[in-house]
Amino acid sequence: MRRTALAAASAVLVCLTACGVASTPSTAPSSPAPTAGAGATSGTTRGSASSAPTPSATSATAASLPQLPRGGRTIFPQHRLVGFVGYPGSSALGRLGVGDLDTRAREIERLAEPYAAGRTVLPVLELIATVVHGEPGSDGLYRSRTSDRVIAAHLAAARKVKGLLLLDIQPGRAEVLDEVRAYARWLGEPDVGVAFDPEWAMGPGQVPMRAFGHTTGDEVNEVSAYLADLVRAKKLPEKVLVVHQLSPSILRGEKAIRARSGVVLIKSVDGIGSREMKESTYRKLTTGLPKPLHAGFKLFYSEDRRFGPLMTPTQVLALRPQPEYVLYE
Repeated sequence: MRRTALAAASAVLVCLTACGVASTPSTAPSSPAPTAGAGATSGTTRGSASSAPTPSATSATAASLPQLPRGGRTIFPQHRLVGFVGYPGSSALGRLGVGDLDTRAREIERLAEPYAAGRTVLPVLELIATVVHGEPGSDGLYRSRTSDRVIAAHLAAARKVKGLLLLDIQPGRAEVLDEVRAYARWLGEPDVGVAFDPEWAMGPGQVPMRAFGHTTGDEVNEVSAYLADLVRAKKLPEKVLVVHQLSPSILRGEKAIRARSGVVLIKSVDGIGSREMKESTYRKLTTGLPKPLHAGFKLFYSEDRRFGPLMTPTQVLALRPQPEYVLYE
């Protein structure tokens, strides 16, 4: 169980104004942030009725489409993702919120190097974009949305290290799909994906900090279908969707989760504790992992160290299934 989560809520409330968070959706900029190749389209070279495109023409067409930050249009098995999660100004919510943003981006780039193991490492900044609160707010949904200014700063930092930005959703009583759609302007970029914290997905009558939420395979399918439509419409490279899980009850009916063309699904195991405790939780939550799901693993800088040394990259890579996303909080 994430032990910092309950204590962190008050810290989040204190920093909302300074960090540029609004309790209502922010207005998107009228023009997108510049992205090399973003949204580009290209027609297929046509030959005669009996001929196919030449290899060079096919390669040129593929190269003209939006690419991932370190090349290519598919996430796995070419890449391994390694990232920081957090919220600006709140150390309780993760390493990403500590100190200078560009410094954190360069730090995760260095920290990621030992995780390559034959793959291209892709740094990740996982920004908590929809932040859960213990009070209902004016709309009664127990959450607020991060401003475009904050998102733009994190995307710029991710691009400096050729990494991905993931927008993490803690929905409170809001519908997770509504929260994802609120960031459509950003999700139209080729290097922006989604993470989802279902422990903060509250049902009617539930209050964050007093109850644990959950999600279902069907709800995950709704989000992945939306992302798949974006990928198809804008000819984007594969987009990442992470679901965080710290106990079996938080993700229900996961066998219903469907594979989607253009969307990579990752289940990040978030248990806190000693190496033995974390490995036990990981085995419990990844045994019989449905085929559409890739495995992820989270390390907690402060909380895990209360039980012993932080697990090393070698120890993390020894887990089976081997994590394809490693996240530090």
